Formats: sequence, structure tokens, C-alpha cells
Amino acid sequence: MTHGKLELLRQRLSQMESILVAYSGGVDSTFLLKVAHEVLGRRAMGVLVSSPLIPGYEQEEALEIARALGLPVDVIAADAFDDTRVLENSPERCYFCKANICRLLKAYAHDHGLGTVVDGTNADDRGDYRPGQRAARECGMQSPLLEVGLTKAEIRSLARQMGLPNWDKPSAACLASRVPYGTPITPEMLTRIARAEQILRDLGFQELRVRHHGQVARIEVPVEHFEQLLERREEIVSGLKAAGYAYVTLDLLGFRSGSMNEVIAANGP
Repeated sequence: MTHGKLELLRQRLSQMESILVAYSGGVDSTFLLKVAHEVLGRRAMGVLVSSPLIPGYEQEEALEIARALGLPVDVIAADAFDDTRVLENSPERCYFCKANICRLLKAYAHDHGLGTVVDGTNADDRGDYRPGQRAARECGMQSPLLEVGLTKAEIRSLARQMGLPNWDKPSAACLASRVPYGTPITPEMLTRIARAEQILRDLGFQELRVRHHGQVARIEVPVEHFEQLLERREEIVSGLKAAGYAYVTLDLLGFRSGSMNEVIAANGP
């Protein structure tokens, strides 16, 4: 069934004269760009949007992956701090941010003669609260992986078979997703979050979030990594205090993507 969906994806992409893939370096957009490049050749182009909301290491890794695979990727800049609607950090933050990014991508596509803008949204992305998807639909961005019904697990399996180096890369999210809705976002806040997460990555943790609650850092790692984290407790506490947090906590529910949306799920938007 998975390979049948891959063939459907190839057919869907072949119907497009030329495409711009919104590329992030994650497994979904890498897989989509790889298949698009195989189907359309030079008529498929990846574009990475550089933003202060995205950790620098994520952007560097994305470009390294593209170079290793021989995939064409250009970089354009988006300054989220220019839009107060994003900085206000309402539950619609992702909508405003994605709408801005979509406008940039559409303008790039127009200037470079690329007919269709696509992203790596997959069939599993329909469950969570995702206002960014609404913005993408409204601006005409298409989601071929979602259209053919490819799930995250299926994409990882196909990516592994294709030899993509990031087939098992944990899902990433922008730094603003670490901040509770309603708390205004500042550059200093994002710097503190990025520094705290880098400390944990340097200690060997890959799937993680440091949720920002003022002076409190709420660490999320998979439950099976709790013991490993507690073994490095003193280093972690020292590092996160140096990053600017007064209190360092471990979320006993463990890692879960989009945990800030749990409040919305409980109370409604």
C-alpha cells in the first residue's frame, strides 16, 4: 500500500508543470523535494525560509542535507518580529506566520517561474490544532503528501528505503511553540529557549522541548529517557540556570508534540 501511495504521489507531481517545495530539512519536506526532483528535475525547487523563530542549527542541518542529496534549495528571509500579530502569540499565531511565509513563497515562485507551491503536510497532521494549515489552504499552497494519504510512518519508511539521512529525524517546531499562548514573544525569550535546548542536545537528547513559563523551564523528553536525564540532573540544572531560568522542571507526561495546544483542546479556541 505504501508504494502504491508513492506512485500516486509521483503521478500527482507529474501533473504539475513546475513546483516550489517549502523546505525545512525535516523528513516530510525532504522526501517531497526528493521525489519532486526525481519526477520534474530542474522544474522542482526547494526554498528554505530563514526566520528567528527557527533554531540556527535546524537551518544549517537543512542545507547540509540538501547538499548531500544534490537537491536544489534557495534561502529567503522572513522576519517574524515585523508582525505584531505573531509576537502577540494568540492561538492564531501560526495562522499569521504561515500566511506571511506563504506570501513570500508565492512571490518567489512568481519571480522564478514556478507554477505551484507545495508543502510537506502529511495525513497525520489533520488531528492537531493547526491554524497554519488553514492559512496555507487560503493562499493556494498544496499538500501532495496529504492528498495521497501518506502518513508520517509511511514517509519515514520510504525515506529510509531511499537513503535519506534524516529519515528518523524527530519532528521539529518553531521556537514560538515553546511559549504559552497569550505570552508575548521577545527575541531574548527565544534566545533563552534555544540556548536551553542546545544544552540538552549537547548531552545527547534529540527528541525534546524546553517549554518556557517565565522563570520556569518545563523539560519534555520521552518517558524512556527520564532515567538518562536524571543522571545528568546537576549539569542540566546548572546549564538552564545559566541560560536564565530560576526553576528547572521535568514534565512527567513526557515528550509530546504540540503540548501547548492541550489548553486549547480542553477549553476550546
